[in-house]
Amino acid sequence: MPEDTRRAIRGVLTDIDDTLSTHGRLSAEAYSAMERLRHAGQLVIPVTGRPAGWCDHIARMWPVDAVVGENGALYMHHDDDAGKLVRRFAADESTRRTNRARLAGIGEKIMAAVPGCALASDQLYRETDLAIDFREDVPPLRREDVDRIVALMEAEGMTAKVSSIHVNGWFGGYDKLTMTRTLLAEVFGIDIAAERERFVFAGDSPNDAPMFAFFPNAVGVANVREFADSIATLPAYVTHAAAGAGFAELADFLIAGRQAYGKAER
Repeated sequence: MPEDTRRAIRGVLTDIDDTLSTHGRLSAEAYSAMERLRHAGQLVIPVTGRPAGWCDHIARMWPVDAVVGENGALYMHHDDDAGKLVRRFAADESTRRTNRARLAGIGEKIMAAVPGCALASDQLYRETDLAIDFREDVPPLRREDVDRIVALMEAEGMTAKVSSIHVNGWFGGYDKLTMTRTLLAEVFGIDIAAERERFVFAGDSPNDAPMFAFFPNAVGVANVREFADSIATLPAYVTHAAAGAGFAELADFLIAGRQAYGKAER
């Protein structure tokens, strides 16, 4: 990454699973990397497929400015001045309630059709999507089984995306990028179309493809190579280290640039 590009970065958007986490755990190295980035003046925003219930905790407790969850179904941020959590969904409560009933039936069909898969253990905490586990709490499924899950979701009229551990499906046209755009505009007054060269997105899997395509300075942690044949637009840069260590590597790189040239305006 050129020095003038590194110097201009004002925020880091990041996937969680296998980007911040390593083998399902959030290491002290990755957690402190988020905190150090914020202390260096960067916006830090996880953009994840994980559920609304997790996002409530992340927005309140992690050293982050906000979080986008369920692959773009929502954002949350803690308003420190008002002392409250702000929640914003792409769909209203009535629509979410109706869709949850539909998703439950589709999940049963998929589990019957694809032996070895399961509902994700965090499904109870989801507001808008169906998460089918293919290698988090179940033995890893073959790529063709994952493709079958995607096809079954799409046959039901759902949007389906593959992460490093789940296939997520939902009704609606949103994705990680659309809600990130909304969050940055509504909470931080940032027009991401005009500022996208000043943000890094870090990720590792096919459901990060819209972010890799949009952000010219997107970064894949080293394990992104596992999915290289199924990501339409690969990130511009790749770290040497995988998963959480790769995220820490990225944080060190950006912080060193700010220390060398002075902090850019946040």
